[in-house]
Amino acid sequence: MNDVLDHAPDEATHDGGDEGARTGTPGGVWTGSWVAERLGVELAGDGRLTELLGLALRRNPKRAHLLVSNVLGKHVPQSPAVVYGHGVALGRRVRDLLGEEEAGAAVVLGYAETATGLGHSVADGLGTAPYLHSTRRPVAGVPRAGGFEESHSHATSHLLLPEDPALLAGPGPLVLVDDEFSTGNTVLNTVRALHARYPRRRYVVVALVDMRSPEDAGRLEEFAREIGARVDLVTAASGTVRLPDGVLEKGRELVTRFEGTAPGARRADAGPRPPAGPVTRVDLRWPAGLPDGGRHGFTEAHRARLEAALPDMAARLEAALPGDARRVLVLGFEELMYAPLRLAHALEQAVDAEVRYSTTTRSPVLAVDDPGYAIRTRLVFPAHDDPADGPGERYAYNVAGAGFDAVVAVVDSAADTPALHAPDGLLARLAAHIPHVLLAVVPSYVPAAAHAPERPPMLPEPLRGPAFSSYAPEEVGWLLQDLSDVTLEAPTEEREEAIQRGGAHYAESLPVEYQPGEQYQELFRTALEESAARLAQAVGAVTELVLAERSPRPVLVSLARAGTPVGILMRRWARFRHGLDLPHYAVSIVRGRGIDANALRWLAAHHDPADVVFVDGWTGKGAITRELADALRAFEASDGVTGFDPEIAVLADPGSCVRTYGTREDYLIPSACLNSTVSGLVSRTVLRADLVGPHDYHGAKFYRELAGSDVSVAFLDAVSARFPEVVDAVGARVEDLLAADRTPTWEGWKAVERISEEYGIHDVNLVKPGVGETTRVLLRRVPWKVLARAGAGRDLDHVRLLAGQRGVPVEEVADLPYTCVGLIHPRFTRGATGADGRAVTV
Repeated sequence: MNDVLDHAPDEATHDGGDEGARTGTPGGVWTGSWVAERLGVELAGDGRLTELLGLALRRNPKRAHLLVSNVLGKHVPQSPAVVYGHGVALGRRVRDLLGEEEAGAAVVLGYAETATGLGHSVADGLGTAPYLHSTRRPVAGVPRAGGFEESHSHATSHLLLPEDPALLAGPGPLVLVDDEFSTGNTVLNTVRALHARYPRRRYVVVALVDMRSPEDAGRLEEFAREIGARVDLVTAASGTVRLPDGVLEKGRELVTRFEGTAPGARRADAGPRPPAGPVTRVDLRWPAGLPDGGRHGFTEAHRARLEAALPDMAARLEAALPGDARRVLVLGFEELMYAPLRLAHALEQAVDAEVRYSTTTRSPVLAVDDPGYAIRTRLVFPAHDDPADGPGERYAYNVAGAGFDAVVAVVDSAADTPALHAPDGLLARLAAHIPHVLLAVVPSYVPAAAHAPERPPMLPEPLRGPAFSSYAPEEVGWLLQDLSDVTLEAPTEEREEAIQRGGAHYAESLPVEYQPGEQYQELFRTALEESAARLAQAVGAVTELVLAERSPRPVLVSLARAGTPVGILMRRWARFRHGLDLPHYAVSIVRGRGIDANALRWLAAHHDPADVVFVDGWTGKGAITRELADALRAFEASDGVTGFDPEIAVLADPGSCVRTYGTREDYLIPSACLNSTVSGLVSRTVLRADLVGPHDYHGAKFYRELAGSDVSVAFLDAVSARFPEVVDAVGARVEDLLAADRTPTWEGWKAVERISEEYGIHDVNLVKPGVGETTRVLLRRVPWKVLARAGAGRDLDHVRLLAGQRGVPVEEVADLPYTCVGLIHPRFTRGATGADGRAVTV
């Protein structure tokens, strides 16, 4: 496996004409024909094989031929979109193979040096998978988490140096990525070494091409049985290389004969050179602390930060290029493949010039100026990163004579040494053949010292359906602990008395789940049918505001549980309108106790806090808005983590408490009509000291037994089905919102304070404004009365029905800023009598 890897240095270099080196198949000639004709090597397989591969020769005692990929971006300059697209497509196939739940738990491992960028691209295609690649560069202070050997490569030792060793310790699938799958030895060595230390039940091998012989084909299945795990294989094409007897001797003879003697060939690094122009340094403004690749691990949070920064970095490269450049090469450096690839891809999208991408390599390959040979030219230069195995030659193939007007050399800071800038160094070699040379240096990421303070116990991954909640696993991850087996419910009146006496907090127990009768369920269905389009428009508007003002790839974090259906709908809109698969989680926030700090710690470890957007269903008086802001300030002080924005995005903001909303109308959001049966069968969150320790998430229950009454997905589907018809209305609404003054006025809070005093309650926590909050009062608390705005229509049908069932009066009030307000029974005890609830004092 991985034919194009580190080998002993070679000497000669050949150069060819411009046009011949530009394409893998000039004039329709397969770039493997030269080797096939002279060695009798036969490439047999499916129809795509010769499109993906050419053939070359190298000096290696174990293998004479070299399979040269036309889509890997290593030896053959290729469109970055093609290179990246092949990796992402393979990643999506892996995701389809695994299913959303297992894909969400997968880790991707790529092989150095050739497949580091391919593996990273596969991880991108998977969506959320963290990525690690093996390396041949030891890093002081970073202990090995594993290693393995690659038998057919000259430089065989692979190191695994994750910053967080737990990256390899999870139970989810391990996805191993290489450019080609030839014998299977490397995969077997890898799995054998890792399985002994981090056993798991599933592995997936990914390669551009499967080139195993019939003898090797059965070894993988046999090995899987041996270790008791499943091993799948995903490739873009398959075939075999048929080698005649004596091919190694013939190959060595050919290499010796053609080195420096091929007709018409000349050394691209020898002889008279045009004077080299100055090298232009480009400051990319690479994000501080962002890893340059997967040598020590690359998480979803890192991926999000890179995506956000790429447009600006590409703009900096574009500004530094000469205006008349029509053909530009972005040249990466050995293991540093992914960062240059993504920069090249972003540049390709930004400029009119033709952009190509390839990287330098340690692998010595014979260059022959023939259209039927994959390696037309070779630049030779000394290693410039002080490699652990000592000095040696390095190579850049198919660069000289390829007609490039400019080249952007991208190296990491460990490789930005005097040797890079020396008269025989890479930059000088490039300048001898390409008029304009640019240098972009990416900071080499060095993990924190090994003696850093010990971290708290590792937090578990989010809970997902169907194990927890009735939502699909990709719709939301719950940063909660499952308390389904704990009895937490108490009669409503008992809970209310304990809460108002100060002997208990509302989050320490759960109300008995209200089970609606047929009449109420029919009201829900009617309300949903009538309001679905209005809800869809609000969902689209708030999502577009988030994308326009907060982040192009936000991380949606719903405040459980009312925010969860809204977060899922926002995620669906982003996918429907923009093709985005946004991460979405649900976390607990508790009035008076703050947001779950452990959930914040998990989010900060996996995402850029600046991309996190907290989501809720609606605002009432704005208490949770204030609670979140206070909690984030406290978290910043305690943990030193900055960047979380306390601004909540909501579907409806009748209280005028936030800037990011779909509407400020106070109307019925049908998900407020029910409890768990419209929220994935998940309870309200629980925070109790005997159940939630200092390193635990807040808890919640999954009411599996209520599946027969569940309308959670039906609610989501009814709203998202209306997305196509509201596109134009959303566009107009967003234009209005972006132009409007959306500064919060907090008029809802002022109204609540006024009502609290006018009705003699003197506690704003017992005043619940808005249709959604009033519904909660009637379902969960002991209601006293409902205030309804005079003339309120069908939005209050369900409120009137619930109030009638519980014997609660509904009073019409003129000039009420909300459609309705629910009042919790003040000073409640179970022995209280009278409409005012104050006959028994506390």
